[in-house]
Amino acid sequence: MTGLENTNVGSAEPAEYPSRRVLPQAPLLAAARGEQPVHRPVWFMRQAGRSLPEYREIRAGIGMLESCFDPELVCEITMQPVRRHKVDAAILFSDIVVPLKAAGIDLDIVAGTGPVVANPVRTAADVAALPTLETEQVGAVARAVRLLTRELGDTALIGFAGAPFTLASYLVEGGPSRNHERTKALMHADPQTWHALLGKLTDIAVTFLRAQIGAGVDAIQLFDSWAGALSLADYREYVLPHSERVFAEIAGAGVPRIHFGVGTGELLGAMGEAGADVVGVDWRIPLDVAATRVGPGKALQGNLDPAILFAGPEVIEREVRRIVAEADRAIAAGTTGHIFNLGHGVLPDTDPDVITRVVELVHSL
Repeated sequence: MTGLENTNVGSAEPAEYPSRRVLPQAPLLAAARGEQPVHRPVWFMRQAGRSLPEYREIRAGIGMLESCFDPELVCEITMQPVRRHKVDAAILFSDIVVPLKAAGIDLDIVAGTGPVVANPVRTAADVAALPTLETEQVGAVARAVRLLTRELGDTALIGFAGAPFTLASYLVEGGPSRNHERTKALMHADPQTWHALLGKLTDIAVTFLRAQIGAGVDAIQLFDSWAGALSLADYREYVLPHSERVFAEIAGAGVPRIHFGVGTGELLGAMGEAGADVVGVDWRIPLDVAATRVGPGKALQGNLDPAILFAGPEVIEREVRRIVAEADRAIAAGTTGHIFNLGHGVLPDTDPDVITRVVELVHSL
């Protein structure tokens, strides 16, 4: 059976985390934990899809959300970049609004636009009416994870969720926004309603992550895609406490936790305080500079500009080597490890062969 009818199928995961795969040689997990990996790990945000012809072929005629609730399809799409590029981690094919859809919020992902919410959340009554997420509502996602852990061998699997602020921005704006004006207005004009909203979204994110961890993912990433729209003061007051709670509530799972946002150079210190083991850095700031902001004792992830993949082999090699050198300086100064990645997601028109060559280059270094 395929499609959204799968949303509520499946038994709930147990409250305790089961014994999981033991992957002592997985480079991503070693780097995230401050250990010495056998080689520098590399994976790419949005590697599962977008640029791959095999992805476009298998997704033909199937909606994005429908795809995300089909366990066999999720497994196949997640595996595609692992087979093709030999990356050191798979990231679960999903979307940050999947748990909102599963909980019963009326939204869809519109091609060329992104998530669109039928009834935006802008009042205390709207917040009170938001549904909660039960683990069994994302049973299809958990089944996809279990399929993947049998397919992946020694390759780590990353699960993920959208951070409370980014989820809130979609709900309040009704869809993607350039200026986040309604979101910021609610935040400042009615902080009580704002914190109630983020509290509910924190619960949803935690439930979604626990379902993935319970099914067997080896690491998780919290995406705060729009946090870079905030000042440091606003981030600390209105966002950080909720992201901290997400990381705190899954700390007992024992899986590495990654935190990532776009345009967050001025927020890196605060993001480093949220509780993750790894802080993702976009391309706007060198990794050794980012390390001074995040502080010692954490690993860094990043941070090649996705557009560089269009610039030709000489430029790509120069930039990859620069980033590796910056990461090595950061490690010498107290950063615990480096996971090579882009500073954001793979762009749709990227040549897949270029991605493969970057993986080979990073591994050779």
